[in-house]
Amino acid sequence: MNPKVFISHASEDKERFVLGFSQKLREKGVDAWLDRWEMLPGDSLVDKIFEEGIKNAKAVIVVLSSNSVSKKWVREELDAAMVKRVNKGSLLIPIVLDDCEIPECLHSTIWQKVTDLDNYDEPFSRVINAIFEHREKPALGEVPEFAKTTISLVPGHTKTDSIVLKLACEKGFAQDSMFAVDTPYIIEETQKIDISEETTWESIEVLNQDGLVELQRVLGGPPPYMKITPLGLESFANAYIADYEEMKSQIVSCIVNNDMDEASSISAKLGKPVSLVEHVFFLLESNGYVKIIQEMGSRQQIYNVSPKLKRLL
Repeated sequence: MNPKVFISHASEDKERFVLGFSQKLREKGVDAWLDRWEMLPGDSLVDKIFEEGIKNAKAVIVVLSSNSVSKKWVREELDAAMVKRVNKGSLLIPIVLDDCEIPECLHSTIWQKVTDLDNYDEPFSRVINAIFEHREKPALGEVPEFAKTTISLVPGHTKTDSIVLKLACEKGFAQDSMFAVDTPYIIEETQKIDISEETTWESIEVLNQDGLVELQRVLGGPPPYMKITPLGLESFANAYIADYEEMKSQIVSCIVNNDMDEASSISAKLGKPVSLVEHVFFLLESNGYVKIIQEMGSRQQIYNVSPKLKRLL
C-alpha cells in the first residue's frame, strides 16, 4: 500500500519547491497530500487538513523556510503532527530550505537540509528512505574464521592466546618434542583462521610472560622457536584433553600395578603421546612420588617409587 504523506508548507514555497518535490514523491509511489490537489471550493479547511490529511498520514513533512516558520497554519499543522507522533509513533520529517529559525519542538529531530532547490536528488533520496524506513548500510560480511572456532579458554587468557597454545602443544605432540615448536608454523596456522601476525605475536609474548611457553630468542629477528613449559602443557591438558584426570590415574596404575617405569612403554600401552606421559612423570616427581632419570637421546625412566604413590589410586 502506498504510504500517505502530508506536506505542511507556506504558500510562498509552493512554486519554488513544494510542487516539484511533491510530484517527485508521487513518482516514487508516495501518496503526497497537497492542498492544491486535495481541496476544492466549499471544503472545510479544518476537516480536510487535520481529519483527512494529517490524521491518515504515515508521515508529515514540514517544509521550514523563512516564509513558513512564522505562519500560523504551519505552526498548527506542526503541533498536530507532534501530537500524532507522540500518540501513534508516526514520522515527522522537517525539510529546511533557508537559514531560518528551527522551531524548538524540532531541535531533537533530525532534519533534512536542501540548499539547492534545483538539484536535491541526494536529500530527496534520504527523505524517501525515511518514509519507507529503509536504511542504506553495507551488507554484513562473513565473521573472521577464528570467531567461528569453538574453543575452551585457558583460564586468564583470551581466545587467541588459547588457540596459539593449543596449536603449539599439538605441534609438540606431532613432532614428539615440546622443546622446539617453530613459531613460523604458529603464525601460518593462525593466519588461516584470519588472525593477524601481529595479534599472534602478541599472544605468544603474553604466553611467554605468563610462563606457559619459553621463547628462544636470537639476534636480528623474531624468536624462531618456543618451548612448551610444564605449566603450559598442564594448562593445555586441563582445557583440551577430556579424559586427562583418568589418564593420570591410568599412568599411576601402570607404575604401581604393572611395575612399568619407562615413559615409552606406558605411552604404547595407553595409546597416549609419550610427551604427555613424561609430563605426568614430571608432575609426580615434583610432588615427591617418584624419581626419574633421562639419559641423552632416550625417554624418561622412573628409578624410585614412593609408597605414597599407591594412595593416589
